[in-house]
Amino acid sequence: MENIQAAAIWITGIPASGKTTLSMMLKDYFQKKNMSTIILDGDEIRKTLSKDLGFSPEDRKEHNRRVIEIAKLLVKNGIITIVPLISPYREIRKFARKEIPNFVEVYTKASIEECIKRDPKGLYKKAMAGEIQNMTGLQSPYEEPQNPELVLDTEKHSKEECLEMILSKLKELGYLSN
Repeated sequence: MENIQAAAIWITGIPASGKTTLSMMLKDYFQKKNMSTIILDGDEIRKTLSKDLGFSPEDRKEHNRRVIEIAKLLVKNGIITIVPLISPYREIRKFARKEIPNFVEVYTKASIEECIKRDPKGLYKKAMAGEIQNMTGLQSPYEEPQNPELVLDTEKHSKEECLEMILSKLKELGYLSN
């Protein structure tokens, strides 16, 4: 039977790069193994704990800070915490790494052109029509991670291959064992 040490799997990337898809696959994998896991979805948290925040750089940092605090508590209580969050600034991801025990940064890399094609939530279409301001990757910058534990090129690899790469990395880092 596989065992996992509680960790925060922080999945960062521009919108439509594959964060949510991989998060759901990871959660399904862990749940099938009867492992305590949760997804801290940035969009869902914005509807509740961060509904007072917009998308300015300051508000994005505060939203991320709130998610970091929740993730820290969950990991300390033995729960595998999957965090699919754009988290566009290196500074905030560095802070997350410092604050959260067993932090694993996964970068879902895809070109802006590919993400515009995917656009499952219609965000790029709205941003290009002027309906959304400060869209990460278009009007607002995304600072690529400098030293993530894993870079997943979601244009070159299938979602199943990406899942296997995450699980392999967790084993390599000692968080997942057989």
